[in-house]
Amino acid sequence: MQLATRNWQLATGNSKMDKIANIQAKKETASLQVQTLGTFQVWREGVLISSKDWGRDKSVQLFQFLVTARHQRALHKEQIIDRIWEDIDVKAGEQNFKVAQHGMNKALEPNRKSRSEAKYITRQGVTYQLNLSEIWIDSDALEAYISIGNQSLTSNPTEAIEAYRAAIDLHHGTYLPNRLYEDWSSGERERLQILILGAFINLSELLVEDNPMESIRLCQQTLLIENTWEDAYRIQMAAYLKKGNRPMAIKTFRQCEAVLEKEFGVKPLPETKALYQKIIAL
Repeated sequence: MQLATRNWQLATGNSKMDKIANIQAKKETASLQVQTLGTFQVWREGVLISSKDWGRDKSVQLFQFLVTARHQRALHKEQIIDRIWEDIDVKAGEQNFKVAQHGMNKALEPNRKSRSEAKYITRQGVTYQLNLSEIWIDSDALEAYISIGNQSLTSNPTEAIEAYRAAIDLHHGTYLPNRLYEDWSSGERERLQILILGAFINLSELLVEDNPMESIRLCQQTLLIENTWEDAYRIQMAAYLKKGNRPMAIKTFRQCEAVLEKEFGVKPLPETKALYQKIIAL
C-alpha cells in the first residue's frame, strides 16, 4: 500500500487533467473507501463492511459524524457526545461513546492488536478526527472535481466538462440519507447539494450549443433535486430553442413561472423573462 501511495504521489502533476487523474487514483490506493451519497457504505481493502460487522447503529453513527466533521479541527469527546446524543445525561453519553468507539474500531480494523494506534481515527488525548490520508470519501472527490471544473470553466471548457461529468457520476443521491433528521448532518447535506446543483447547471450551460438534448437532460436532473432552481429552466429553454422546439421552450417557461409562484410567490428573473420574450417573438 505504501508503494502504491508513493506511485500516486509521484504521478501528481500541475495540470487540471492530472488532478482529475489523481483524484481517481486515490480511490484505488486508499485502504478505506466511503460512500456517503445516495447510501452509506464502507469498503475496507476492497471488502464491503457489512451491517453485521458494524454491530450497533451507534458505531455507524459515530463514524458518520466523524466523516461529516472531517474538515474541522479534532473534536473533544464531549463535543462529539453533545452533537450526536444531545438529549441524554453525561453518564449515558459516556457509555454510548465507549460502545460506539469500540464497535467502530472493530469494524474498521478487525485485526488490530489491542492497545495499538488506530489507523483511520487519529486520537490525541480526548480529541478525535479522521486520518484522511488513508481514506477516500466520495463527497470529497465530488467537491474536488467540481473545484477543477469551476477553475477551468472559462479558460478550458473541455477540462471543465470532464471534471463536472466526473462529479455527477459520483452523485447517487442525498448525503447520508439515513441521517436526514440529524442536525449534525444537515449543514453538510445542504452544502453538497448546492455544489452538485452548480455542477449540473454549469455542465448543461457548456453543452447547450453542441449537445442541446444532453443539456436538457441535465437540467431535468437538476429540477429533480431542486424544482425551484431557475437557472435549470432558463438553460432548458435555450436548449429547446437551439433544437427549434419553441412549444417546449414556452412550456418550460410556464412551468418555471408556476413553480416560483407556488413556492415563493415571486416572478422569474428578468433574464428568464427576456429569453421568453425572445422565444415568443420568433
